[in-house]
Amino acid sequence: MSQIATASTANYYASNRLPSYAVGLLLVIAFVLSWGGFSFLRPEGAEDGVNLPLVGVVTALVFGVLQYVTSLIVEGSRRAIDRTVTLLVTLAFVLAMIPLLSLLYTVVSLGAERFDYDFFNYSMRNVVGEGGGAAHAMAGTFIMTALATLISVPVGLLTSIYLVEYSAGNRLARSITFFVDVMTGIPSIVAGLFAYSLFSLILGPGTRVGIAGAAALSVLMIPIVVRSSEEMLRLVPNELREASYALGVPKWLTIVKVVLPTALAGITTGVMLAIARVMGETAPLLIAAGFSNNFNFNPFSDRMQSLPNFVYYSYVAQGSVPEAYLDRAWAGALTLILIVMALNLGARLVTNIFAPKYGR
Repeated sequence: MSQIATASTANYYASNRLPSYAVGLLLVIAFVLSWGGFSFLRPEGAEDGVNLPLVGVVTALVFGVLQYVTSLIVEGSRRAIDRTVTLLVTLAFVLAMIPLLSLLYTVVSLGAERFDYDFFNYSMRNVVGEGGGAAHAMAGTFIMTALATLISVPVGLLTSIYLVEYSAGNRLARSITFFVDVMTGIPSIVAGLFAYSLFSLILGPGTRVGIAGAAALSVLMIPIVVRSSEEMLRLVPNELREASYALGVPKWLTIVKVVLPTALAGITTGVMLAIARVMGETAPLLIAAGFSNNFNFNPFSDRMQSLPNFVYYSYVAQGSVPEAYLDRAWAGALTLILIVMALNLGARLVTNIFAPKYGR
């Protein structure tokens, strides 16, 4: 009896399930049919080979038809539709990954040419051809981003605390939420124009300094910090607040000692993602901070270079040796991608390490 049960279980067609190797076999058949069809229809004497991207598209279409028909015969319409929808979701994921992987491959392959010691230790002062580096741009990017963070995090965090803990949905809170939504959608160049106009009124017309670039970035960071912090604070269970109030702890101390530590991981993640978001901005820094080939560590004096602007100018203002400028542009783009990737990985790491562990 047990042997009969085992044999019945192993019989996929008796249990109305396709065998595990069926999907791979159908994919191979679809590829062979597609490749054979293009090879047969190719004109004689054609020098170009088979178009691989087109073969891939046709293979996916043929595979979808074969899988649906086979599943419909063996498993029924419900599982056939389920397999088809799964295939469509998988294809959508692959299509979304192709441009990303292509971008990463292009930037890494071209940026590795100048990813060397000189690139990270020298500026572009008195460099008109080969050589030079982006050290001054990296320093400017880190300085302006740090200042923008110092401006944005207190403002954004205190705003979110007011919205969650004190406002109770009053008219002021609704107005703040509306303006935060508006700030989230403004173009980045508008933030640059705002910062340039503000510091032109304070320091004089035509003023471009690093602090102006930091102010422009803070305009873009504040709504992100507000939104992320607000959501994290709302996720804190009300039972924790009520337990603190029951012990006679005042509200402000409950926020400092209970609410903020509980939401710290999510708030930190939101801040790091906001930093990664603004670090690659070009337009606001181009307007507010300007362009420079020299080191400048004083954000309150003279123009300050940033890494996105370094990439932009290296591409549009190629000098006597265009290849050298293009190599520096690709190396700068690779550096910027690595910095943003490190910030995103850091945000994930912070979430995993410092997220509150609930248990008995």
